[in-house]
Amino acid sequence: MIAPEIVLFIWSLFILFLGLWANDRNHRLVGFMGLIGLVIALWLSATTPDGKFFGDTFISDSYSRAFKMIMLLSAILTIIISMDFASTRLVNRAEYYGIILMCTTGMMFLSSAGELISLYVALELSTISLYILASFMKKDLKSTEAGLKYLILGAASSGMLLYGLSLIYGLTGTTVIDDISYRLVLGPGTAMAVVFAIVMFLAGFGFKLAAAPFHMWAPDVYEGAPTPITAYLSVASKAAGLVAFVRIFFNSLFIVRAEWVVMIEVLAVLAMIVGNVVALLQKNIKRMLAYSSIAQVGYVLVAIAAGIDLSIGSMMIFLLAYLFANIGAFTVVIGITNFTRSDNIEDFCGLWKRSPSTAVIMTIFMLSLVGIPLTGGFIGKYFLFGAAVKEGLYGIVIVAVLTSVISLFYYMNVVRVMMFLPPKSTEKIPLPNLIRFGLLLSVAMVLIIGILPDLFYRWGMSAAAPFRFLP
Repeated sequence: MIAPEIVLFIWSLFILFLGLWANDRNHRLVGFMGLIGLVIALWLSATTPDGKFFGDTFISDSYSRAFKMIMLLSAILTIIISMDFASTRLVNRAEYYGIILMCTTGMMFLSSAGELISLYVALELSTISLYILASFMKKDLKSTEAGLKYLILGAASSGMLLYGLSLIYGLTGTTVIDDISYRLVLGPGTAMAVVFAIVMFLAGFGFKLAAAPFHMWAPDVYEGAPTPITAYLSVASKAAGLVAFVRIFFNSLFIVRAEWVVMIEVLAVLAMIVGNVVALLQKNIKRMLAYSSIAQVGYVLVAIAAGIDLSIGSMMIFLLAYLFANIGAFTVVIGITNFTRSDNIEDFCGLWKRSPSTAVIMTIFMLSLVGIPLTGGFIGKYFLFGAAVKEGLYGIVIVAVLTSVISLFYYMNVVRVMMFLPPKSTEKIPLPNLIRFGLLLSVAMVLIIGILPDLFYRWGMSAAAPFRFLP
């Protein structure tokens, strides 16, 4: 077996060394080389056979392959939309592409982690890479502030997660994820320790997911980081957190589901309310999308609280649709901010007259993020809420639907500004070819998922197959 993670890791080192030869003028060559490495890793991931390797520390199954596809597609789109942004806003561009590949490598290892130590190391490889990427614009005070805040709060959350992992090891005597459930027996002296470990897990993973009340880093980091990295962070980091979260809670800790399901319901409600309400107040589109991403995590947690196979299947469909809608929206932001040098929503005024096709595509992305029919976002939310309804969690579904109505106001406000307000200038906004390609790919996938839900339902449900504790 040729592990795609190892290939991508070696390729990322090659990209970093290539940067010693390549200068900033031919950085596109380095970017295209990075894309080639990601495509090779995507092909290898799709063809990797099922099995456990390296003493059960590495798992290859349909679940890990599905997440690897999401992470690799996120990285591919990020590099595509980064090339023109990097031309004017970044230096040391080869390092930028190499670190994206290194971060994706960590996330892929995380998808296949079969024991707690390798899971933690893979998580830290991806997270430390994101710290660097968030602060990559060293001369921009917002970027350096974003990186510093992310580093400090990320270190605290990693400590909490590591403490929870150590508690589980102390209670079971093993770090192998499949063995923990067999050895985890609740007794008078262990029940509180298990609950405390679950709380530590939720706090640690809650930070990675930017779920309220662990979301305090997200708005500032989203605003300050380079916009392509904000797009990558909004999707890939959440996928990385969810892949480990589900692997532990639906496998190792599923036997104590009664101990954590209520906690997840509370996190879901907080994320949906805080994310949607605060997003209404934002004037900066990157901060608005940051708060909306908090709410989107809440919708995923609604399904996870149900604890059934549809929870995982719907999560996969939702993440795939969210990937293309959210990165697509940030691609539009890149195209506009490269021209206006501003991230404010008011700078989208009259976009319909300055770039009609861009305005239409952005409208489709906004409709998908709301969850309007015939878009991928609707299909994702339909299955997420369906998992909760199937388990009788009607109260949390009502909250999810009501908060989705709130999201309609701030997403449609962007559409209102683009379509109905007069433009500040009549000058046309040109979009580079790579930006156009990224937009066309994203909008096509958003519509395909919405029109062909059965195809993606089968794909999503196949990812849930490895979890034997599901009813």
